[in-house]
Amino acid sequence: MALLLSDLVERPGLHLSVAACPEHLDRPVLAAHVSELVRPGPWLQGGELLMTIGLLLPMEADACRAYVDDVTAAGAHGLALGLGADLPHQKAPGPLVAAAREAGLPLLTVGEEVPFIAVTKAVFAAQAAEQRAAVERAFETQRRLTAAAVAGGGLTPTLDAWTSATGVRAQVTDPLGRVIATASAAARDHDAPGPGPRQEPDADHADLLRRVAKGGLRASAVAPGVEVQPLGARRLRGMLVLVGDPGPDARLLISGLVSLLSLELERRHLADEPERRRRAGLLGRLLDASTTGEQAADVLAEAGLAADAVRGVVVAAPGAEAAREIAADLALAVPGGLTRTRGALVEAVVGDGLDPEAALGHFAPGCPAGIGAAVPPGAARTSLLEAGGLLELSRTAGHPVRAREDRSSALLLDLGDRAALTGYADALLGPLDTADPSGALTRTLAAWLDSGSSWDETARRLGLHRHTVRNRLDKIARLTGRRLDDGDDRFDLWLALRARRAAGGAGDPRDRSTRRNRSTPFGAAGHNREHADTRDSQ
Repeated sequence: MALLLSDLVERPGLHLSVAACPEHLDRPVLAAHVSELVRPGPWLQGGELLMTIGLLLPMEADACRAYVDDVTAAGAHGLALGLGADLPHQKAPGPLVAAAREAGLPLLTVGEEVPFIAVTKAVFAAQAAEQRAAVERAFETQRRLTAAAVAGGGLTPTLDAWTSATGVRAQVTDPLGRVIATASAAARDHDAPGPGPRQEPDADHADLLRRVAKGGLRASAVAPGVEVQPLGARRLRGMLVLVGDPGPDARLLISGLVSLLSLELERRHLADEPERRRRAGLLGRLLDASTTGEQAADVLAEAGLAADAVRGVVVAAPGAEAAREIAADLALAVPGGLTRTRGALVEAVVGDGLDPEAALGHFAPGCPAGIGAAVPPGAARTSLLEAGGLLELSRTAGHPVRAREDRSSALLLDLGDRAALTGYADALLGPLDTADPSGALTRTLAAWLDSGSSWDETARRLGLHRHTVRNRLDKIARLTGRRLDDGDDRFDLWLALRARRAAGGAGDPRDRSTRRNRSTPFGAAGHNREHADTRDSQ
C-alpha cells in the first residue's frame, strides 16, 4: 500500500503537524522534495511532498496564493513548512494557511528538531518497504502459479491461480483465436485484492488476437482493459488474453505466467506425438487406392471428421523439421483433420467447411500450397493429387492456389505473359473481329463451345433461331480457316477465347451473353458430326 500523508503525520519521530486541510491527508506521497523557489512548479512531476522554509516567499496574500496555485498546478500532494528559531518562520503564517485552505492543498509544519532529510528518508524507506513487500507477494504468487502448473491439471489450474491472486480474468486461445482454456467461475468470482473492478472483453479483443497471431512470438497487443501475449517456445502455440487492469503487482507476474503456460503448451505438443502418428496412419488408409467409399467414411468417423466432402491440402515446407511443425499445428487447428509429412511436404485432408487459406496463412505463411477440389471421402486421394499438382503454380503466384473446377485453365493462363496471350488470341480471333466489330460472331462461337457444341442450346442461350446460329458458325469456319468438326481446331479456338479473357481483353463474350459451365468443347464431337453434312440456306 502506498505511503499516505496521514502515515507521515502519524510517525512519532517526525513531529509533523497539520496546519491546513486535514481532510486531504489521504493523498499518497510519491517523493519528498526541497525547494526555496517561488515558482517551483516546473521542477515537480506530481505526487510530491514539497518542503520549504519560505526563505524567499513574501508572506502576503497574493504572493502566497500564487505560490500555492503554482505548486497545486504542478500536481504536488502536499506542502511542508520548516519552522525554527533561526528560520524565517516559527509558526505557519496566516496568508500561507489561508492560500492552502483555498486551494485544498494539505499544509504541514516540520518542527525545529527534525531536518528535512529525515522526512525524505522516511518517504523513501516506506517506498522501499512497499517495493520489497510487492516482490515478496509476487514470489508467493509465482510459487502458487508454479505449483498449479506442475500439478498436471493442464492450463485451467494455472489460470485459476492467477485470477484468484490478481482478480484479472485470463484465458488461453489457440493460434486461430479459439478459446482452449479459461479461468473457472470460482476463480473469477474470487474477491482478490485487485486493482479495481474486472472488465469484460470489448470489440478490440478479436483484433488484438489477429495482430498477435500475425506477429508471432515477438508480438503482443494492448487495448484498454485487454492485453494479449503470445505463448510458445519456438513457434506460436497459443495466446494469453488478460481482461482487466493487472496493476503494478500483477504485472510483475505476467512474464512468469507466460512462461508456465508456454511450457504446458509445449508439453501438450510433445505428448500429442503418438496421436499425430495414429492420425497419419488414418490418412494413409484414407488415401489407399483400394479404399472404398464406405471404408473412407469409416476412417473419417474414426478421425472425428463429420463431413460429406473433403479437400486435399499439400504444403511445401522449407525443410523436414518445418514440415513436421506445420503438420502438428494443422492437426491441432483443424477439427478432425488428418495430416502427415513426406520429407518437406505436408499432406492433409480437411473438411470442406474449413477455410484452408486462413489456416495456411497462420501456420505456413509464405509456403507454396495447393488446395484440391471438394470431393466425396472416397475420392480424397484424387483431391490430394490435385493439390500437389498446384504447388508449382503456388510458387509462381506467391500464395496458396485452390483448384476450381470451372477455372482450371485460368490458373495456367493467369500466369502467362499478357502480350503473348493477346497475340495468340488476336491471331485466331482477329478475322472475326474485323468481319463483325459488334462481336456477335465471337459471342456465338463462345456460346457454342461452352454448350458442348449444341446448336439448339446455343440458340436458346443467345435468343437466336437455330438456322442463324448455324450460318454464323459456317462463317466463323470460313473466316478462321478452322474446321469446327475437328477436335484440335475447336481446342485452338476455345483456348483463344480463354486467353483473351485471361489477358483482360474486352472481347470475352461469355461475360455478357453466356453462363459458364463445366463442359469442354471436346466431349461433343459426335454431336457435331451428326450435323456436319446438313446445310441451311442463309
